[in-house]
Amino acid sequence: MSKDLSNYRDKYLKGELIENNLPNNPLDLFSKWFSELENNGNEREPNAMSLSTVDKEGFPTTRIVLLKEFSDSGFIFFTNYNSRKGNHIKLNPQTCLSFYWPSLERQVIIHGNANKISEIKSNKYFNSRPESSRIGAIVSDQSEVIPSRDFIDNKLKNFNVGVNSLKRPKHWGGYNVIPKSIEFWQGRESRLHDRIFYFKNNEQWEKNRLSP
Repeated sequence: MSKDLSNYRDKYLKGELIENNLPNNPLDLFSKWFSELENNGNEREPNAMSLSTVDKEGFPTTRIVLLKEFSDSGFIFFTNYNSRKGNHIKLNPQTCLSFYWPSLERQVIIHGNANKISEIKSNKYFNSRPESSRIGAIVSDQSEVIPSRDFIDNKLKNFNVGVNSLKRPKHWGGYNVIPKSIEFWQGRESRLHDRIFYFKNNEQWEKNRLSP
């Protein structure tokens, strides 16, 4: 089976990145872009991002996770620490985050180290989740092999929702990805896209323009 996709084409005309208009801190630009995305309202989950990790043999794995907080300190997401991604991070904390926002013809690529956040902060977020999401995090041994869908459905059905049963499991919590570099990509005409690459140099942000 084969399918020729060579005629899939689109034009990119919705924005530009000009150095004189860019902040020195890439988090300021990320915040601006995210606000514009929220105001635009055409992305179903604007906080959805690809997370890439590497296993002990050097093979990368990429999956979609949800960004739950960002600041000058980094980018926070939550997961099961015993999951595939958690085990990868335990071996190698170097990760890549990638956002793709087609409604504004933009991408952001972030490289940085992932570190566990405090238990207090993980507890706070866990307790803010809907009850169904908390139960799901408790009953699922994420990434483990299971015999069937019935297995997890029955585990959920038989879960006892008691007063103390919805506490955050110790193996579930947040990671903060502390960025070392952030690339901003803005689609442009003729595929001559704007690419601005921020990187840390002696704890100070510098930036370069990359050829498209």
